[in-house]
Amino acid sequence: MKLLQLRVVDLGPFADVVVSFRGPEEQARNVTIVVGGSGVGKTTLLAAIASTRPAHAVAAMARSQAATPGYVIADWDLSDDDPERPHPLQVCSPHTPVKDTEEDRLRRREQTLFDRRAVEQGGFMVMSMSSTRWFSRASVSLSSPERTVLRYDVRAAQSFDDASHADIARDVKLALVYAAIASRIPEPDSGRLSLSLAVVDEAMRDLLARLLALVSVRYLGVHPLTLEPVFATDRGEIMSFDRLPTSIRHLVAFAVLPVRALAAAYPGRDPRMTEGVVLIDEVALHQDPYVQRGIVAALRGALPRVQWILTTSSPEVAWACEPYEVIALRRMPSSRRVELFEGPLATLH
Repeated sequence: MKLLQLRVVDLGPFADVVVSFRGPEEQARNVTIVVGGSGVGKTTLLAAIASTRPAHAVAAMARSQAATPGYVIADWDLSDDDPERPHPLQVCSPHTPVKDTEEDRLRRREQTLFDRRAVEQGGFMVMSMSSTRWFSRASVSLSSPERTVLRYDVRAAQSFDDASHADIARDVKLALVYAAIASRIPEPDSGRLSLSLAVVDEAMRDLLARLLALVSVRYLGVHPLTLEPVFATDRGEIMSFDRLPTSIRHLVAFAVLPVRALAAAYPGRDPRMTEGVVLIDEVALHQDPYVQRGIVAALRGALPRVQWILTTSSPEVAWACEPYEVIALRRMPSSRRVELFEGPLATLH
């Protein structure tokens, strides 16, 4: 599943903007960089996407009022989640005005159908990381993996502004530890290692190797006594996750959490071969310019079928991408509203 288009009306700083996530061949592009300064609506866009994904948004109802609140309309290409579907699935936020025609009623029934399918059958993976993410010194607690690390809840709300729910240290550690341990435990019936769990560990290590190479750090595995993930610097220093610099912990999270979500949403499949949408707010936070220039290539290289939608205020991230992959949000001096620029216009200042 990938996002094709998003329309945002009277929400945050936006009057009425249509954001296209299509590439040159009209297919959903795998990378979109949203660039802009503070207060131009980067987080608003990500929140709009997260709230209009299949299985989460409430079906729109007809309204008789002339004036309506802000609303969002998202067009999704379901791809592997429904390969026989000939046209995109349109998901609307609750206040979207509709004419209540037969076509509109069919669209609402269709949205309800896919909401139910996503809840019952899984898939439809969209995960997010907010700019308020932080890392506490949490200990590893491994219990009931089928209800934690192996569970993907399509109905769970994804917040971008609540720092109390943005501590991701425990989630990162749990995913690393479970993947390392489970990939080496034989299955009871066959006595062989589980290939489906082994590929999860391999996928995490692959993406970790690509991202941590930018900062000359290696992931070694899990310490047998403490069950803490351990890393090594190019100087030979061994460090636990809690001792890593904040910038490196962000890179570890970018590698681990998307793979965990893909493995949970599509059990038994290689996360490197599955589709999904990953939203990261302020991807360049705490990163050096050299890392900012290489982070997008590392992400798309390890998970080539994932659609990455990343926001940043750093031009370094945008310069490392093709012009058609960049969207710039700018507040015009003559208006309080934010306007959207795409392609070459997005890279000009």
